[in-house]
Amino acid sequence: MPTTTGNFSSVELLGHEEACIFDAIDSDFARAIGEHAVEIGLKRSLPITFVIQLDGNEVFSRALPGADDEQLSWIKRKANVVNMTHHSTMYERVSAEERGVDWHQERGVEDATHAIHGGGFPLITKDGAFRGVLLISGLPQVEDHLLAYEILAEMANQQSN
Repeated sequence: MPTTTGNFSSVELLGHEEACIFDAIDSDFARAIGEHAVEIGLKRSLPITFVIQLDGNEVFSRALPGADDEQLSWIKRKANVVNMTHHSTMYERVSAEERGVDWHQERGVEDATHAIHGGGFPLITKDGAFRGVLLISGLPQVEDHLLAYEILAEMANQQSN
């Protein structure tokens, strides 16, 4: 039976986060992440929306052709999860499933405000500081997560070279 969470384990998803650690993140670099994301999205004709928040402020937002307004609602709900936990939305979902708990009940929040669906990814620096969030909406949640991971891993690798 196919899974909606890509058969990921929470350990594997933490590995995704660890592969996307940055030396430093400022607003110019955050916008560069956004531009890289748009370049990939346009090349693949993906009907998605990207948002990057840095230190609680939106520094980048772009809806690609075919994106719709509903994606902004998903983005806000995903952002609330990552800002609360400092982990990816996919990690939070899989971790809750592995532990057999209702994530929303455990956290005292509602699905209407907090979406544990792939596509929200933390922006963390090597000193452990949580700086913000990359948010993607418009694809099935596993694809949203994998795209965020791909974008951030490429940018982390580029920054370290």
